[in-house]
Amino acid sequence: MADILHRVGIKSPINEVYKALTTREGLAGWWTSNTQGEGNKTGDVLQFRFGAGGFDMKVIGLQPPAQVLWEVIEGPEEWIGTKVSWELKQEGDYTIVLLKHQDWREPVEFMHHCSTKWAIFLISLKSFGETGKGAPDPNDVKIDNWN
Repeated sequence: MADILHRVGIKSPINEVYKALTTREGLAGWWTSNTQGEGNKTGDVLQFRFGAGGFDMKVIGLQPPAQVLWEVIEGPEEWIGTKVSWELKQEGDYTIVLLKHQDWREPVEFMHHCSTKWAIFLISLKSFGETGKGAPDPNDVKIDNWN
């Protein structure tokens, strides 16, 4: 199994970053404007749609305000069954976010693309947390024909 790992510091209170990961309004503010569902209870299903496609995530774990855990239940074949883990901790004025997109069956080329896009969207989350304005799809940085 292979994992995508990223870390970013956001100059924002941990509770605000947690809300950006667990509410439709928060997720639509930094990831994709076409977000449906709520993510504030275990069992909730979030639907994320992008120009190039989309996926559904089931909330399988919440520990407010320190952790959010999703499982991919619909989407690209490479994503089905993978998990996306968000770990948050406050360090001074910053909330440190550790993202893990775990359990890829193998590090295929699409995984490389997704790693870059996760980094782009983490910068969008940082901007959203610090300024109230992110760069969600369709206004994100496009990197190739997969978007």
